[in-house]
Amino acid sequence: MREEKWKAISEDIDFAFQPIVNIHNGVCLGYEALLRKYEDVGFSSIQELFDEAYKDGCLFKFDILIRKKAIKKFLNIKHHHKFKLFFNLENRIIQSHDYKSGLTLEFIKEFNISPDMLCFEISERHEFNCSSNELNLIKTYKNQTYKIAIDDFGSGYSGLQLLYNTEPDYIKIDRFFINGIESDSKKKLFVTKVVNLAHILGILVIAEGVETEKEFYLCKEINCDYIQGYFIQRPTLDINELQESYSKINAININDKRDITMDRQLLNEKIEYIEPICVYNHEKKFFTDLSVVFEAFRRNKNTSFFPVVNNHKEPVGIIREKELKEYVYSKYGKDLLMNKTIGKTIMDFIIKCQVADINTRLEKILEYYAVDDISEGVLITENGRYVGFLSSRSLLKALNEKNIAIARDQNPLTKLPGNTMIHEFIDQALIDTSSPYYICYFDFDNFKPFNDKYGFRQGDRIILLFSNLLKKTFTTEKYFIGHIGGDDFFLALKITQEREKTEFMNKTKNVVEKFTGDVIAFYELEDRERGVLLSTDRDGNRKAFPLMSVSAAIVYMPSCRDRITHDELGLIIARTKKEAKQSSEKIVLNCPFDDYNYKLQFDHTTYKTY
Repeated sequence: MREEKWKAISEDIDFAFQPIVNIHNGVCLGYEALLRKYEDVGFSSIQELFDEAYKDGCLFKFDILIRKKAIKKFLNIKHHHKFKLFFNLENRIIQSHDYKSGLTLEFIKEFNISPDMLCFEISERHEFNCSSNELNLIKTYKNQTYKIAIDDFGSGYSGLQLLYNTEPDYIKIDRFFINGIESDSKKKLFVTKVVNLAHILGILVIAEGVETEKEFYLCKEINCDYIQGYFIQRPTLDINELQESYSKINAININDKRDITMDRQLLNEKIEYIEPICVYNHEKKFFTDLSVVFEAFRRNKNTSFFPVVNNHKEPVGIIREKELKEYVYSKYGKDLLMNKTIGKTIMDFIIKCQVADINTRLEKILEYYAVDDISEGVLITENGRYVGFLSSRSLLKALNEKNIAIARDQNPLTKLPGNTMIHEFIDQALIDTSSPYYICYFDFDNFKPFNDKYGFRQGDRIILLFSNLLKKTFTTEKYFIGHIGGDDFFLALKITQEREKTEFMNKTKNVVEKFTGDVIAFYELEDRERGVLLSTDRDGNRKAFPLMSVSAAIVYMPSCRDRITHDELGLIIARTKKEAKQSSEKIVLNCPFDDYNYKLQFDHTTYKTY
């Protein structure tokens, strides 16, 4: 009777799907199946529904019924073979008296799909005991090449213990940590550390509940791999509303232009494509035979390992010759491996390997690689799919070439980025009209008279004094500091939080004031006491010049503004520099875009002195 009740309930409920997309280009990884219409069958929440099924002793049977229903609906999605179905696993099914493994694999074969299309999500909100039974269930799923994700990471019971014991393919950062992350330094620190740890362990990260563009940018900045949330699409019962890729993400990344980097170009040049071995034979519905592995090593005698991928070309790990040697060099070892009754499969020999997206910075890849004692290198992916292998030697070469390229553009005196990198930053800022920016030019006042009297060596010391002051004041990577040449410096900030505006202005004001105070020590006593420096002007006339100071010309470019050219920005900066030099405070903020529709207004520029 109870079984009939839960069968009827399974027929009345439905599933909505919500996309999970690549943070770099909006290409869809898969869809999470979310239970809907549970209110129609008398339940106020999904948790209440599962609790009653558990109480009735029908949780496992009910879970299997809805699992099959979710798969059937998923198969009606256009091009479903490209995507994954993320299905929430009820942890308590293992406690059911009628629990039986292998039923999902029967569905897989019945529907003629690959098992790696299905990802089971273990929720941290429900206690997972990590007992032998629970872990055996996860191990069975992994051995059958299903994907495993930890859902709601950071919100519940098991945390790092669950991460350690299950070795998942994905972790989903709970919405609590994503909500308002752009203005919460503790959340940002937490998520950054979790992302770094996950990547070191070869785990991909999905940020849940991303609802705003600012949250998206922060998730991208801290190297999350995928995002899910209202910013992409709300859950929908209508599968025709689901897309293969979400163009808004690709458009943001094109505008952002952080994807088109020196690092990506170097990675493309340095990665080696090693033909991978597929872990599962989709035609035969069985794991790839170990004889295929032996044959691969026989044909490639100089290769000590092979990448292993699933049917979606996603990395599973690597298989190394050294793990097979124990069997190969024993008298009957190879024959034993070929004997299917022994129970050894390709899954028993796969080793986890570092995985990095092709958009990852080289320094971050080195960080992941350095903490792995057994790693052969790093598997490089694009859109989650294997594209090549980066050995330790190639990684070091790429880093060396990057450092040489940066050194070429650095100012030889201050070691700050020079004009090439400054122009690249400005070009990106002008294209990225979806984000607000502060652009600041510093120019010394009365530097030439000082140089004429005290010489270039003392002038260089003044330049170093100012560059060190900038580095000490603007310490984090969010600030871009450059040296245009001589006594001209560049500073910029892409604004992600409202408080950064006040912080930027206050720090800039402090730099102007501190430099003006510190530079006096470079003058001789008589010049300091006189308060002016006697020197000749450009026409050779004797003249009294004020002691040195620095002017700061700041231009604010709001988000949603009209796109302007490099020349237009140059004209705005020139006007602002003139105003800054004439002001007593030596710092001027120019807001050249009107407040209504963010059109450029040369004739009604708003200057604000600080």
